[in-house]
Amino acid sequence: MRKKPYKIQENTPKIANEPTVAYRQIVSATSSGSWNPNVPFHGTQEEWWEHIHRIEQGEFMSIEEADKEFAIWKKNFLASRM
Repeated sequence: MRKKPYKIQENTPKIANEPTVAYRQIVSATSSGSWNPNVPFHGTQEEWWEHIHRIEQGEFMSIEEADKEFAIWKKNFLASRM
């Protein structure tokens, strides 16, 4: 099989091959530095536990309530499609 020559532009920035690193560098250059959900977060175990505890302190809905709300939503959604 013949080797295919690849044409690489000379103006291409030299960034790491790791996709998340490359994406993080591109995003940091274009954004104001705010958190982006598309970029993986790496943190310590304490930071993760703190994040989980903040979620647990928020509003809680039991599975029964969630099932009822979903059933109502599904009924309305299917009725609106007819």
